[in-house]
Amino acid sequence: MRLTFTGRVVEWRGPAPYYFVPVPDQECADIGEVARAATYGWGVIPVEARIGETAFTTSLFPKDGGYLLPLKNAVRKPEGLDAGDDVQVELTVRPQRPVG
Repeated sequence: MRLTFTGRVVEWRGPAPYYFVPVPDQECADIGEVARAATYGWGVIPVEARIGETAFTTSLFPKDGGYLLPLKNAVRKPEGLDAGDDVQVELTVRPQRPVG
């Protein structure tokens, strides 16, 4: 499953700051259709993503019925991203087992 969406970078301040892009509701609904086949546990969904020229692999985190795309420094720094920035995300969800 391939998705493209625009989202705003948000910062979560814990012991160390983390940055995420919340996945929009419609795309969360689409992901939900394949979530059981894609997750490898705890509800996280492995994905391949691209923002600008930076491609990366990560896992979506479930949060309040939706998903958050984590942004490591290895993604944020080359793309010059900070909290509050709008970004276009290309996302591919790869099921771990057959859907159905």
